[in-house]
Amino acid sequence: MPEMLKFEHPKDQSNIIKVIGVGGGGSNAVTHMFEQGIKGVDFILCNTDSQALDTSPVPTKVHLGKRELGAGNDPAVGRDAALATVDEFRELLEK
Repeated sequence: MPEMLKFEHPKDQSNIIKVIGVGGGGSNAVTHMFEQGIKGVDFILCNTDSQALDTSPVPTKVHLGKRELGAGNDPAVGRDAALATVDEFRELLEK
């Protein structure tokens, strides 16, 4: 029988739910959820395309990297942009 993992849950905190959309498809999905009015959830968008971020009503956004118009469907560019922004992203998750 597999060993069960045990987690300690803080008793004085409510659950924290963050839904993160990465890239065009993830951003579209999260924007749709946000527009449905789901409560009790923090929505975050992450994208290399600053124009795409600007068109979404989701208030919390992370512009990945320094390019303005995205990664051009190049996964290596997207990965490098995400790694360059990892500290900002960590701060959002710790809130």
